[in-house]
Amino acid sequence: MNITGTIDRPFTHDPQKQAPMTPTTSEPVGSATPDFTTTGANDSRQNRTREMQLIPEALARAHMHDRLQEAERDRQAHRVVTARRLQRRAERASLRARRALAMAVMQ
Repeated sequence: MNITGTIDRPFTHDPQKQAPMTPTTSEPVGSATPDFTTTGANDSRQNRTREMQLIPEALARAHMHDRLQEAERDRQAHRVVTARRLQRRAERASLRARRALAMAVMQ
C-alpha cells in the first residue's frame, strides 16, 4: 500500500485507511513503545478526532443557547414595559371615568 502524504497532512483522516505504523529495521527491538495497531487504538484515535471535530459544533450550540437566553430576557423586559404602559393608561382612563361620574352627580 503506497499512500502519499505527511504526518501533518495525511492522505486520509480515516484511521482504517491509514498505513499502520511499523518500526523500521534500523531501530533496535524494544527501544520504543510497542506498536499498537489494534482496533482499540484506532477507536481511540477516531474518538479523539471526532471530539476535536465536534468542538466547534459544541461552541456554536453554547453560543446559540446564550443568544436564545438573551432574546428571551429581552422579550420578557419588553412585555414588562408594555404591561406597565397599559397599566398607566388604564389608571388614567379610570381617573377620567371617576371625574366624569363626579361631574354628573354634582349637576
